[in-house]
Amino acid sequence: MTRHTAIDTISAYFDDKRFQTELADLVSYETESQNPNQASELDRYLAEAMTPRLSAMGFTCETYPNPIANAGPFLIAERHEGDDLPTILSYGHGDVIRAQTDQWREGLHPFRIVEEGDRLYGRGTADNKGQHLINIAALDAVLQTRGALGFNCRIVIETGEETGSPGLAEFFAAHKDKLTADVLIASDGPRLQPETPTMFMGSRGGVTFDLVVDLREGAHHSGNWGGLLADPAMILAQALSSITDARGQIRIPEWRPDSLTDDVRAALHGLPIEGGDGPAINLDWGEETLTPAERAYGWNSFAILAMKSGVPEAPVNAISAHARATCQLRYVVGTTPEDILPALRRHLDAHGFDTVRIEPHERGLFRATRLDPGHPWVKFVAHSLEQTSGRAPHILPNLAGSLPNDCFTDILGLPTVWVPHSYRGCSQHAPDEHVLKPVCRDALCLMAGLFWDIGEGNTPAG
Repeated sequence: MTRHTAIDTISAYFDDKRFQTELADLVSYETESQNPNQASELDRYLAEAMTPRLSAMGFTCETYPNPIANAGPFLIAERHEGDDLPTILSYGHGDVIRAQTDQWREGLHPFRIVEEGDRLYGRGTADNKGQHLINIAALDAVLQTRGALGFNCRIVIETGEETGSPGLAEFFAAHKDKLTADVLIASDGPRLQPETPTMFMGSRGGVTFDLVVDLREGAHHSGNWGGLLADPAMILAQALSSITDARGQIRIPEWRPDSLTDDVRAALHGLPIEGGDGPAINLDWGEETLTPAERAYGWNSFAILAMKSGVPEAPVNAISAHARATCQLRYVVGTTPEDILPALRRHLDAHGFDTVRIEPHERGLFRATRLDPGHPWVKFVAHSLEQTSGRAPHILPNLAGSLPNDCFTDILGLPTVWVPHSYRGCSQHAPDEHVLKPVCRDALCLMAGLFWDIGEGNTPAG
């Protein structure tokens, strides 16, 4: 029984369409964590979809309530093979973003797998059901081939990542003894390019907040009161425009990180930033002195997610009383998260916008994390992926998006290595979410090879 046998086993699992069948079953659970009416689906996903699958592989499974009221449960699964063996922790989330059913293309449905060419459509195919299914199936292929993993494995599945992972930090702090490990190896997010494996070792942080101008009760006729009443939309627009310049370069000093070191620049040098079916990037947008890769993975970015004043769907000739914008800062290590909103307050006050109120979103904060690309576990995983694929993986110090990675690094004290199994054009968080079949097949082989190599020994010291 060899490494090649494990990879052949997982290849047959895909080619026989067993992967597609199992993914279709997972997608059928309508696990919208943003929809309170689907709370029972979160419990059902852990009890009916995850526990039987993992129990059949020799894992002991236990479900736990969330310490936060009305938030989704957690599953911890463990397979212990020896006190002298390394322990790998893996992770996935069973919840999905809102279905947006009426916005999917004709012939598609968020909770039914539809195959079209190289694509498998369905909510959660990319984020994150398909990704943790790939890792679980790869573990199973090693078990079938070797009869054992050759290491201890713990898997945690949460059901609230799409609502900011409420309770995850508290749960980890309370159950650290059940989650101890040598390394986290998990999957989420996209590859840089579909045909090349990608690794990242952390994520940008994110803080979401509203800027609000609330001047008076009710709207007033724009002819009778125009030029006499301050316009909240104009005030808010001016305040927003002070945060960046015309090309989106951040003007708040505390929001400009100091962590884009020569080592990080070297790791990002030459990495592709376009590919797949994503939109063409604007080369004249963002920090002018940085490359596109440095802007996305080594720097902070400010975005206005939504704005409203008056009734855009049916405007009337009136000066509105209120204006609101939902904003977000994605930030890297080197930015002090506790000072992000205080720094914004100081900036607005200094520019005369004291009437603009800052309203933080509840659980709107992910902390930034990053692991040195030269870490021994990074080198181990990269070597394994290259051995399987014949291609050196793209290695990112951190993902451009945000994940609850700080729970693993700061609470559990783990090095973290993420191997994503999607691609940038997958439409996650949008209608018509899908995965690419060739990427899934390749990812299954990569992970079977990686888990085989960990079981062979010679892993980095804990």
